[in-house]
Amino acid sequence: MTDSTGEDTEALVAALLDRYGTTYGEELGIDLARNTPSALFRWLCASILMSARISSENAMRAAKALADAGWTTAERMAASTREERVSVLNANGYARYDESTARMLGEDAGMLLGKYDGDLRKLREKAGGEPAALRALLKAFKGIGDVGAAIFCREAQAAWGELYPFADRKALSSAKKLGLPDDAESLSKLVCTTEFPRLAAALVRCDLANDHDAVRNAAEM
Repeated sequence: MTDSTGEDTEALVAALLDRYGTTYGEELGIDLARNTPSALFRWLCASILMSARISSENAMRAAKALADAGWTTAERMAASTREERVSVLNANGYARYDESTARMLGEDAGMLLGKYDGDLRKLREKAGGEPAALRALLKAFKGIGDVGAAIFCREAQAAWGELYPFADRKALSSAKKLGLPDDAESLSKLVCTTEFPRLAAALVRCDLANDHDAVRNAAEM
């Protein structure tokens, strides 16, 4: 499929954003652009949940439940018991991984407190503005591998400019299916800087819904 150009591309991007342009952070009520310890910690937890072999709907439901339980900082998560975390995850669509994930969330909160005083901005400082170093440090958390680090960076770029422009493999694969550029640098030129995390999330959502044809049809109307 050849790349769309000009007005066709604009219409396609507009249709995509109209249909799927809510970031996962926004859906969870996380304002990542504020760059606060709580927002970043909540997004780290969401990235752990979303990178497991489970539906995005169940992962989001579980992430919301963690916040509803009050575990919105590393301190509060670390103060919860494994049994409490298992109960919340089990009741919110995460039964298959409740034991292992409950353990990881507690251990990761403890590591974040021990190494970075509960503040992921200090991890960012340690990375020294190097995206590769940042991803490597993120992968030290249990439950965060290449996929989890990519999910984290995809929306954290709203606050951490050194990550921009970042699009993970799923977003780039989706872009290719739509006939859009399949590299982050070229994709970033289609929207303003602040809109790029929305575009990346929209591409992922479209791919998960297998809805590329509907987006193309909407762009042609």
